[in-house]
Amino acid sequence: MSELRTTLVQSDLRWEDPAANCRMLEETLGDLNAEETDLIVLPEMFSTSFTMNSREMAEPMAESPTVAWLQDQASRRGCVITGSISIAEEGDYFNRLVWARPDGSLVHYDKRHLFRMAGEHERYSMGHERVIVELNGFRILLSVCYDLRFPVWLRQQPGPEEHFEYDALLCVANWPAPRRHPWRVLLQARAIENLCPVIGVNRVGEDARGMTYAGDSMLVDAKGEALIDEPRDLPFVRTGALSLDELQAFREKFPAWRDADHFRLADGVGF
Repeated sequence: MSELRTTLVQSDLRWEDPAANCRMLEETLGDLNAEETDLIVLPEMFSTSFTMNSREMAEPMAESPTVAWLQDQASRRGCVITGSISIAEEGDYFNRLVWARPDGSLVHYDKRHLFRMAGEHERYSMGHERVIVELNGFRILLSVCYDLRFPVWLRQQPGPEEHFEYDALLCVANWPAPRRHPWRVLLQARAIENLCPVIGVNRVGEDARGMTYAGDSMLVDAKGEALIDEPRDLPFVRTGALSLDELQAFREKFPAWRDADHFRLADGVGF
């Protein structure tokens, strides 16, 4: 298949109440299923909001009710669903993006860049691996919020026989309203420099700390132009389609990748 139907779920979140958030999101999604979408994207820490109470709120990966909920939603709706969760594993805590498939299988990415201005680096452990998943022929690089500010981590790193490493970048966030301009610009910049669409899902509302969120969830094409863009601080569910054929045609018509600086992230560098 050469089309990827992607559903952006921009929502307000209840503070540190996983059960309530899962109920709310299930109601928000309604009857949405594989006849209408291939991928449902929820915000960062969709079950708790952006909590630094990792010791109290993190769920063990193998026994997580929220992970089980994701698996159930993927199975019943017949499509992939993803979002990040506070996870405890082997004595560490992670801000973990979980990719749940309809067959019950899971892939996860642990947030690499931890937002020190909120003390996230003191409450969570950083991830060490870039993760690429595949859906409908699209190779998708996973990322979480603050990762978006670091272009080297997200830059295309194709192998010697490849032109591109991935075909879309996905970023889930709890990105505050006072910094909404960088969020919007960085989504478009990552698309332009990597010649790939970008899927960005942020939350709205106000959390228990008084931090406000403006949303600005976007689906951006490889030219940096918005396919979905509703700059209103209101919840919404919107689905847009990405075409692999159109992406490949654009890359051939505008082959900036031929002049890119080739590099590889060396093991251990920056960790």
